[in-house]
Amino acid sequence: MTRAMLKSAAGSSRVAAAKGVQFSASPVLALKLPAWRSRLVLFSLFAAFAALAGRALWLQGISTDFLQKQGESRYTRTLELPATRGKITDRNGQVLASSIPVKAIWAIPEDVLKAPADKLRELAKLLGMSERELRVKLDSDRSFVYLKRQVEQETANKIIKLGITGIDTRKEYKRYYPQGEVMAHMVGFTNVEDNGQEGMELAAQKNLAGAVGSRRVIKDRLGHIVEDIEAIHEPRDGKDLALSIDSKIQYIAFMQLKEAVEKHNAKAGGVVVLDVKTGEVLALANMPTYNPNNRSVLTGAQLRNRVLTDTFEPGSTLKPFTIALALEEKLVTPNSTIQTAPGRMTIGTATIGDAHQHGVLTISQVIEKSSNIGTAKLALQMQPHEMWDMFTTVGFGQQPRFGFPGAVAGRVRPYKSWRPIEQATMSYGHGISVSLIQLARSYMIFARNGDLIPLSFQKVSDTPIGQRIVSEKTARDMRAMLEMVTGPGGTAPKAQVPGYRTAGKTGTAHKLVGGHYANKYVGSFVGFAPASDPRIIIAVMIDEPTGKYHYGGDVAAPVFAAVAANALRAMNVTPDSSVTNIIIPEDGVRESL
Repeated sequence: MTRAMLKSAAGSSRVAAAKGVQFSASPVLALKLPAWRSRLVLFSLFAAFAALAGRALWLQGISTDFLQKQGESRYTRTLELPATRGKITDRNGQVLASSIPVKAIWAIPEDVLKAPADKLRELAKLLGMSERELRVKLDSDRSFVYLKRQVEQETANKIIKLGITGIDTRKEYKRYYPQGEVMAHMVGFTNVEDNGQEGMELAAQKNLAGAVGSRRVIKDRLGHIVEDIEAIHEPRDGKDLALSIDSKIQYIAFMQLKEAVEKHNAKAGGVVVLDVKTGEVLALANMPTYNPNNRSVLTGAQLRNRVLTDTFEPGSTLKPFTIALALEEKLVTPNSTIQTAPGRMTIGTATIGDAHQHGVLTISQVIEKSSNIGTAKLALQMQPHEMWDMFTTVGFGQQPRFGFPGAVAGRVRPYKSWRPIEQATMSYGHGISVSLIQLARSYMIFARNGDLIPLSFQKVSDTPIGQRIVSEKTARDMRAMLEMVTGPGGTAPKAQVPGYRTAGKTGTAHKLVGGHYANKYVGSFVGFAPASDPRIIIAVMIDEPTGKYHYGGDVAAPVFAAVAANALRAMNVTPDSSVTNIIIPEDGVRESL
């Protein structure tokens, strides 16, 4: 109704009243509205009240889940019950990694920020951070925030004694590594969530971690537990893991490698010790290394597990495989002769050579003197696919199945693309790349009776089944040749061990830098002892020695000798030689590059 109509109606009422006419007779009140409008309003109000009554009945009488959940969300909490991570031990039960209880410090920021400034300064000091850093953390989330994880119990107690409202702790575990840098690359480490990041901590994460549990509690607004409601899941602790590593041999290998790297001012180095009978890895060490208990300054170079992740051209350590193949193919016998004079050989447009002129050599002497010419001439008598089969069968260029993270395959190019010069150079370890652990495992065919067995980083109880690679006769002949290498006329007299017969092969190779060979070297040695009945294989690699020596016989063979001497005694292996006084030539035979 418009304002004009209202004024007209009011005027009419006054006029009617003045004339003695009743108010109910006003023409405005005589206006009739549709009856359905009032019924619609009445029905709408009734429907709204009915809906409210129905909803109340549904929530409070029939289905109470929603209100119950809303209430519980305000006072009940599900707490995580951490599981203890399994211990890692060596093969003799010595602990290499264990979990110690620590505390996680958490806060309700809006409550903590109400604390006096002096208490906040003290809290920041105990947490090892500045007051500004503490306030930034508290400002990041107003409801909940972790101030610091894996805090020692003593420090956590001091924080609680401050009496700051809104601060509380949560039980968790921190990994501790008693052997420190000695076992770093073998054991690895975990992160703040106690998940494996490297080494066997990562490889065996599933079994070591176990399963966390949980329980439901009632908490007040300050986070204090008022009442336990129920336990939902009990935590399941992780399983302990016994490694194949022997702590004594590991320490010996680590210290000898460290000494060699420092002595020869090398960039890096690696050593691995294998059990010939079982395939167990008894020691694995790298330089540089790190302390897993303090990783604040950890670098990529320290973290690299070079024994498994770095590849290099093996050089002369590959010659025994070419010779073994020639023996298998009946092309030669150990006493067959081959002319290596004049010490140089041209294939196509390239020329290869020996470090020294040797003239006529027996096949055994080709290994002893490490002749490139003798090895290359044998290789060119064979088909490329035969050499490729030998290399790949012993594991070169194949993805390792060691169960250890980061292990690389190396590289062996397809034989169909080999040129004669490439076939010749690959026969003595150039143009092919391997890891140190691949090289160590491949020598199993010589240390054993021609078969190859899997490697294991965990302690094994069953005798592994080997895969036949070469005949027993070839394996015995190769052992005899490799034993000559460590004799006075070989390239590795420094690999001799008093009381034990040793056998092996040196390797020295230029490094590839930017696709070209640089004046940098990798010196290596792979050997086994005792030669009469091999028990251990030891492979040593020294990367970029820059001192007086760079040949494998000078930088790597002495490490082999020191590790072998101590390891054989630690394993109570009976000596197989009556020779105890060893005379090592000052300047022995060098393997050819």
